[in-house]
Amino acid sequence: MQKKAQIMHPEKREYSWHDGRTLTIGDKTLIMGILNVTPDSFSDGGKWNNADRAVQHMLEMVVNGADIIDIGAESSRPGFVAMSAKEEIERLKPFLEAVLPACPVPVSIDTFKAETAAFAAQQGVHILNDIWGLQYEKEPGEMAQVAAQYQLPVVAMHNRSSSEYTGDIIESMRGFFQRTIDTAKTAGIDLDKLILDPGIGFGKTAAGNLEVMNRLQELKRFDGRRYPLLLGTSRKSFIGKVLDLPVEQRMEPTGAACVLGITKGCEIMRVHDVLPVSRMCRITDAILAAGSGSSEA
Repeated sequence: MQKKAQIMHPEKREYSWHDGRTLTIGDKTLIMGILNVTPDSFSDGGKWNNADRAVQHMLEMVVNGADIIDIGAESSRPGFVAMSAKEEIERLKPFLEAVLPACPVPVSIDTFKAETAAFAAQQGVHILNDIWGLQYEKEPGEMAQVAAQYQLPVVAMHNRSSSEYTGDIIESMRGFFQRTIDTAKTAGIDLDKLILDPGIGFGKTAAGNLEVMNRLQELKRFDGRRYPLLLGTSRKSFIGKVLDLPVEQRMEPTGAACVLGITKGCEIMRVHDVLPVSRMCRITDAILAAGSGSSEA
């Protein structure tokens, strides 16, 4: 008797935009390439904060397997000081003007400020990526309103100001995401446009990050609905903590975390090292899909 193979992504989501860009979640693991245009990112600050270099790097990532390009104009490294929306928009504007028309795949904007998100949406950005999961306390409900107004998919990340949990960490995260879902419903966001991100490296200790990685599958369903998971482990500090490695030597463990994430049900990987990680994800997809058409005798 042959055991039925695991079905990796049993539910599909298909997105399309007025400019002809399309994206399907469910056919394969998607790669979101990170394009930091900040001078002070923890990993690659200053490398791409010139429009010409940013476009070149974007094109390289697409050739190497990126399905989405994620642009961030403000570092969210530990201890960062938030800039104003006006400053963020001023920094972001020349990069969006250069990258958007040249990019053949959807572009997301990494921001937690509603004013910046609205500006980016007006410029033609395709996806919003919010590190406060629609719950930024200084702008309650505003990011959700922007997502609803422009009918854009939104990545909602788990985050909190403290890394200490009095109870079960996954139960706490599920409570956070339930509030995110309720906020999205209230704003009129189509829940098929909501993508969840467990926020590895945010509001968690190294041990907490490891536990969340081990239990990612527990964050897939809410109220009977299955949500796509985006996983961002690229070069994160928990890897350095476990392996005692500097940022520039964390590619292989990042890939290992992505492979594990796929087996736990994550559909999108947000990474710096697009080529090697995309290869790891493609072979993992192929292995998990092998024999999926067979059935038990």
